[in-house]
Formats: sequence, structure tokens, C-alpha cells
Amino acid sequence: MKVFKFGGASINSIERIQNVARIIQSFSGEKLLIIISAMGKTTNGLEKVAEAFFAGDKEMALQLFHQIKEEHVKVLAQLNPAATNILSDLFTEVEWLLHDKPLREYDYYYDQIVCCGELLSTAIVSNYLNSIAVTNSWVDVRDIFRTDDNFREAGIDWQFTEQKVQQDIVPLFENTDIVITQGFVGATDENESTTLGREGSDYTAAIFANMLNAESQTIWKDVEGVMNADPKLFPDAQFIAALSYTEVIEMAYYGAQVIHPKTIKPLQNKSIPLHVRCFLKPALPGTIIGNEPVRNLPPIIVLKSNQVLMQFNSKDFSFVEDTLVSKLHDLFVEIKIRPNLSQNGAISLYCSLDNWPEKIEKLALAASELFDVQVEKDIVLLTVRHYTDAVVAKLTANKTELLSQRTRETLQVLLKDK
Repeated sequence: MKVFKFGGASINSIERIQNVARIIQSFSGEKLLIIISAMGKTTNGLEKVAEAFFAGDKEMALQLFHQIKEEHVKVLAQLNPAATNILSDLFTEVEWLLHDKPLREYDYYYDQIVCCGELLSTAIVSNYLNSIAVTNSWVDVRDIFRTDDNFREAGIDWQFTEQKVQQDIVPLFENTDIVITQGFVGATDENESTTLGREGSDYTAAIFANMLNAESQTIWKDVEGVMNADPKLFPDAQFIAALSYTEVIEMAYYGAQVIHPKTIKPLQNKSIPLHVRCFLKPALPGTIIGNEPVRNLPPIIVLKSNQVLMQFNSKDFSFVEDTLVSKLHDLFVEIKIRPNLSQNGAISLYCSLDNWPEKIEKLALAASELFDVQVEKDIVLLTVRHYTDAVVAKLTANKTELLSQRTRETLQVLLKDK
């Protein structure tokens, strides 16, 4: 049993979907559970639908969703002209919601709408594979993954989910070698859709790999494997052939987009190797991630843009430690936002956070009852693992350094253009 995960870039055109089919066919005779993300920029498009709906602009939300519908119907028709409208129930699920009025928090509606992307893409790919005699079973992962109701960052009910995997997924492999399902998505015990966090499809695949005692998990990407930096930002990024679980956890924690932060633990618990391979060049071996430590790694560079630096100053010059900091962290939990970097002074606390406007505004307003709050936007958080002075000097040239922290292995610095 192998677990594969194909991201949105791997299926963003007819040619690439056909390419994915060829990769799957090359593993003929093997048992494969395959996770597929939403096509191309569909998730971004559905986020705009959710934003318009929550803002009360129903017509705009419906118009934006109609565009997404048309794109998917067109792709299905091109891949399999004989296909019936297998997508209609999935469309109706969202349209029914869009004709309502928002009465709950934004994160709830986000999950009900955005989860549609994965359901549409997997339905299309599954149908196409069956049409070319690559027999497979399609599963709605919401029937398998039970979560809590922490919308947009849902937690897995491991015991219930494992029961469903053994009860509903394992028997499917008695009749077919291939099962196709969605990443990123789950459902509460009241059948409300949830998501596991942006880019959570890797995590979904790891959970399945763990529960199925898979031989391996493979993430298929548009790069030859794990690089020491984002090649879109750093054309001279270096390929890394092997990494340890520990190193990848650190990379993911600091924001490297190659793998979802929660992916490693389910694999590490059962020593399941993780492969990162290129769907454009499937003959390449890619990167292998496992238990063995790897020495002499190059500097690993992570840039997180669109950061907000929030400064929380004590109103009466009292120390911010203890009570005030504790209350601030309670606000982080309540608002569901986590600092990427924080640093205490005597009477102030500095935090770098992702710029989610609705959450930043809510946090600033709530924290202003405890602190004098200052907000600075358009910040970049640079993290370098295994840094050297020369690399740091190059990356910070012509930038204003707002705050920095370093350990023996890792440097983090907040930067702004001069």
C-alpha cells in the first residue's frame, strides 16, 4: 500500500491531469490511496466566494461561484465527453448555502464553501481514470475524517477516524487497487464541513498512511524534490536529496511551504518514509525523508511575506510578564491566531503574525483594553536554518532590521524595505 498526494499544480490543465493518469498507470498492480487537491487556483477563487457571501453580496458570491462551476464542467467535458453531470450535487451543496444569509462566524462559512474545490477535482479525476480503464473508487473524505468544530484549523478525532478507515476504506481495496479521496477536508459529528488548515492535504495523506500502515507516502510537486529555498524566489535554490523527520518539522514550523507542519508526526510514529517527487519528471528519485540524521545541509531559507508586527506596550509601565502576557495568549487562542515570532521587553511585547485582516483588527481591538497597541504592516519574516554570516548579509542587504532572534541552528529576523 502506497499513499500519493497530488497538489493543485499537478492537475491545473487537461494535459497535467492526463500526466497524473500516466503516473498512476505506471504503478499498475500496486495498491494506491490517492489524495488530490483542488485544481489550480480554485481554492483562492472559493475564498473570494466566501468573502463576498460573508460581506452580504450574494449576487457577487453566486457570480464568482458560477465561474468556478463553468471551469470544472468544461474540464470534465474535455476529459470525458460521455460523462454525465456528476458534479451537480456538489454545486448544489454550495449554492444552497449562498442563497442564505450569514448568521455564524466567517470561518464556518469558509469551510462549507472552500471544501468544494477538493470534492470537484477528485470527482473529475476519478471519472476520467475510470473512463480510460484505470478502475478506482471515489470516497467523500467527510464520511471518514471526523473532526472537532474548530473551523479552518479542525482537529482530528483519531479513534473515530481510524475506525472509519478500517471499516470503509480497507474493504474497498478488495475490489480495486486505487481509492481516490480529498485532502484538507473533514466533517464534524453534525456533518458540517471542516478544513484542516491551508495546504492540509499533506496532513490528510499522512493520517491515511499512518492508519493504513502504508509502505510510504509520496507528495508529487512541480519541483524535483525539497529545495533549500523557494525556487520561485531564489533561482539558485539547491536540491536536497535526503532529510530527517526532525529537520522537516523545523522547516515546516518556520513556514516552508514544501510540507504541511502536521504531516511528519503521523509518519514518524510508524517510521513511514516520505518521498517528495516531481510530477513533471517522474523518473527522478526526488527527496526521501526518514529517521536518519543528515549532515552538512546547506542554509535553508524561508521567507514569510505579508506579516504584521504588533507591539503591545504596558499602559502603566508595569512589567508585561506573567498576567498581561497570559491574557494576551488567551486572546490568541480565542481569535485563533498564532505569532510566528514573539519577543518580550520589560514593558512591551512584540509579535509577528500573518496578516489576516479580520483577525488582526479583532486582536488589536481586544488587546487595546490591556495595552497600548501599535501595528506595522508590510513586514517580511526571514528564517535561515544552518545560517552563515555571508548568507545572512546577502539576504538582509538594503533592508531595515526590526527584530531578530538566533540560536545555534536558526536565525529569524523581521525585515522591512528601506
